[in-house]
Amino acid sequence: MKRGLAALLISTMVLGLTACGGVKQETQAETPQAETEEKMADDSGNGSADVAGGEEVTIKYCNFNASGGNEETLAAMYEKFHEQYPNITVDIETVAYDDYFTMMQTRVAGGTAPDCYELNIENFASYASKGVLADLSGADTSNFNETALSAFNVEGTQYGLPGNFSNVVLIYNKDLFDQAGVSYPTDDWTWEDVQEAAEKIRSLSDDIYGIYAPLTYNEFYKVAAQYGGSLLNEDKTEFTINSPENLKAAQMMIDRVVDSNVQPNEEQMAGMGDWDLFESGRVGMITTGIWAFNTFKDACDFEWDICVEPGGTKKATHFFSNALVVNADSDKKEAATTWITWLASSDEAAQIRIDAGWDLPAIKNQEVLDDYLTITPPDNKQAVFASLNYLTVPTIIEDYSMMSDIITEKLSEAASGKISVQDALEQAQAECESSINLK
Repeated sequence: MKRGLAALLISTMVLGLTACGGVKQETQAETPQAETEEKMADDSGNGSADVAGGEEVTIKYCNFNASGGNEETLAAMYEKFHEQYPNITVDIETVAYDDYFTMMQTRVAGGTAPDCYELNIENFASYASKGVLADLSGADTSNFNETALSAFNVEGTQYGLPGNFSNVVLIYNKDLFDQAGVSYPTDDWTWEDVQEAAEKIRSLSDDIYGIYAPLTYNEFYKVAAQYGGSLLNEDKTEFTINSPENLKAAQMMIDRVVDSNVQPNEEQMAGMGDWDLFESGRVGMITTGIWAFNTFKDACDFEWDICVEPGGTKKATHFFSNALVVNADSDKKEAATTWITWLASSDEAAQIRIDAGWDLPAIKNQEVLDDYLTITPPDNKQAVFASLNYLTVPTIIEDYSMMSDIITEKLSEAASGKISVQDALEQAQAECESSINLK
């Protein structure tokens, strides 16, 4: 283990987004006996409790990130929290990602939002601008990574706390590389190196492919940055989707499908997901998040490892994080802030998260972060931290989802051969300009 890697995390962490699916689960514990009372908040009523004790209170916490496999992990965190704050009972509701934001919009609009909840970046900006989030300036943020914390600060007001972080790496099947006689990827690979290796792996069999990288907005904005492009100009007043740099990035992504076919098209996928394709041993490389590690560890019967994602003219890697927020209308802000602060930044919660392989905490404690490197596979865990040298954040605007949907749709049309890559970007540019007001 190297503390320098953890120091790298501390110096470079920024904001991104993450998501997963699952089944709704609710958890509720019995209310304990109250002990002594301490002042829990500053005069604004938004601070966090300094010590356990005080009046008994039950708060509602809603999240999506635990769905699909980490419900028990979140429950273990709550049990540890409840030992320290026995006066605070947390009613935890875990909702599948696909249903979560529709439900949350309805609850916020109807005045029935939970006391505290989780938001991804697409929705955080919109919620913060609408005044439905409480000011968390009184929270104890001493153990948070400062850069990650600042990502949820809007014009000097702290509206959210970074609950976790994940990033994207290149994961590769060592057995397929061996069969193709290709050297394993390294952290300094470019997309040209990937293409060369992918073509050799593709030649192994008609149903084996060299690479899979999603043709979505989240992938495109990052690859565009790798070629020096961006989706908006510097002051975010104009779209630049159809720039020459972006065209080069999109052409490279689409050519892998329609030209060299080192990446399968929709028909060749035959309904399989990208993870399914990798787990079946039919693709040499896949760009995906570090949250795949536990699944691949159990599902893959071949050797695999990771490296920093390749680049174009430069490196740029994706970074995800979710915000933990407090309802501005809650009458239990102090307890809610105490809970989300502990959940996001305590060493105890961080250790439980790391032991479970559930994302990483956005904290300062180097010893806890170093423990992450000991959990294998993959063997090259250092690549997770090395990737933080090249982080790029999605272009966040209030109509993020609309912009994302337009770009993803046009990329899909290009990948299916319906339109050219240039037409795809031109149409995405025109539709975003006509549908989204950046002023």
